Amino acid sequence: MHPDLEKLIVLQGLDVEAKRLRDEMTALPKRVAELEAKAKAIEGQRAVVLDLIAKEEVLRRRQESDVKDHQAKITRVRKQMDMATTTAQVTAFEHEIGFAEAEVSRLEDAELASMERSETLEAQKTVADEAVEDAAKTLEREQVRATETIAKDKTALVEVDQRRQALRPQIGESSLSIYDRIAKGKGTGLAEALNQKCMACQMMLRPQRWNDLRDRSNEDDMMTCESCGRLLYYDPARDSPQRKTVPVESIAASIVRSL
Repeated sequence: MHPDLEKLIVLQGLDVEAKRLRDEMTALPKRVAELEAKAKAIEGQRAVVLDLIAKEEVLRRRQESDVKDHQAKITRVRKQMDMATTTAQVTAFEHEIGFAEAEVSRLEDAELASMERSETLEAQKTVADEAVEDAAKTLEREQVRATETIAKDKTALVEVDQRRQALRPQIGESSLSIYDRIAKGKGTGLAEALNQKCMACQMMLRPQRWNDLRDRSNEDDMMTCESCGRLLYYDPARDSPQRKTVPVESIAASIVRSL
């Protein structure tokens, strides 16, 4: 293996972790904003229900007032009918009473329908109240979690960046330049080759290229995947069991041991 590869493996791990931390610090405020918008939407839905309940109450009060007015009119007209002197007057009074009684019946039916609508709306209000409470609790919980996580991520990112800056000068300028160029375009600059396959793009390596990669005597060259262009590294400790003849220390273990 090329002498810079082990350090590049560590560097890539740090780069990936730094990106994860930055992405998380960016995503969490967006998540909180989404929850805030959702909570406001739920509150808006509840406000609509409350408004409809209030309108039904106003409607029933008006209906009750109209019923009382018609009932008072019926009482007044009956008294007038008692004093009527002609059949025409009696007929006219009866017509007025009949119309008023029909209006009372219509208004009472409408009032009953309004009460039924209010019962449905009250049930919706109960659901809406619970939804508002749940949304508020979720928002509060996620706000606290986001604040705590971002604070931890900032501390962790400082440490990761310090380790990255300390490691980069230890890598050959040419190797680092190649790694940076590939990582900029691909997101990662390295890929493990395992069982004759690039683990980044999942494409098979040609037999000769696979053999060259596994040849420990060839340590001066860094090989790239012919498909995705990433730098390839081979860890004999992770090779297929049937290919192993003696125990081999993994690259990860050797890196940890050397730190």
